[in-house]
Amino acid sequence: MQRLFGLCASLVAAALPLLAAPAVAQDYPARPIRVIATSSAGGTSDIFMRALAEELHKRLGQPVIVENRPGGAFNIGARACAEASPDGYTLCIIPGEPLVFNQFLFKTLGFDPENGFEPITQLFFITQALVVSGSLNVKTLPDLIALSKAKPGTLSYSTAAVPLGVFIERWKKDNGADLVRVPFRGGGEAVTALLNGSTPVGFYGIANVRAQLESGTVVGLLVDSDKRSPLFPDIPTIPEGTGMSFAGRSYFGLLAPARTPRPIVLRLQQETARIVNEPGFRQRNLIERGLEPVASTPEEFARFIRDDRVASEQIVKESGLQPQ
Repeated sequence: MQRLFGLCASLVAAALPLLAAPAVAQDYPARPIRVIATSSAGGTSDIFMRALAEELHKRLGQPVIVENRPGGAFNIGARACAEASPDGYTLCIIPGEPLVFNQFLFKTLGFDPENGFEPITQLFFITQALVVSGSLNVKTLPDLIALSKAKPGTLSYSTAAVPLGVFIERWKKDNGADLVRVPFRGGGEAVTALLNGSTPVGFYGIANVRAQLESGTVVGLLVDSDKRSPLFPDIPTIPEGTGMSFAGRSYFGLLAPARTPRPIVLRLQQETARIVNEPGFRQRNLIERGLEPVASTPEEFARFIRDDRVASEQIVKESGLQPQ
């Protein structure tokens, strides 16, 4: 009898999470939701997240508040997210760096990039463009190669991400181009350096240089996306312009601390996907900002992260960078 009682108790205990799951999703959210943004206010992901938060507020019935935690190569915000309670009331919008790259670039992170998060959805890729200052009178990649050879050691370039720097170094080697890399100092400073000619070549988010591309102040030579940007369809992709492949595109995803209840994760993904796929929101907050929508499922995003981590380790090895 005692054994039977114990067996019944075990079965009831095992069934309780299954019975509670619908209730968790139905009752959620009961209070405001916080979203940690790993970038500064006014950045690409911050602007997007605030637009998404406004729409989520309408659908969820609770405010969605964006809290900026920039710095530390995005590690500060990522750590704050990983350490939060896994109750669905702390989410985070994180780029690929702290998820897959930084573990190969830093000796310590303060969080576990592989097990510290619950993927909700990959939100978008950022379309990056290789651009040159109009003052160089460069219109094509062969023009840039020829100018760099004519002025060895004098042309500098900057990139917003490690994979783009690795790509340019590989392209230089294959074509004999002579360009000097300088550290990326933030989007605003980089564009200023591009415009004043001190760093006249760069690979930046296309939205950061959209006005300059439209005015002709800068010239676009390549984009890192799989397809040409609808904003500038005349700029070729990397394979079209160079015949080379490219891995390591910049992206942002919506995540939660590990062990956040599955029903909450699924509801957040479904509501986010509906918003991202709404034509007006998609055009206004993604396409017009040079962002390529994704809105993947949690499983798809988790698989993408795993694959990207493998590719990222190889890219870091190729770059020659050592953990700091």
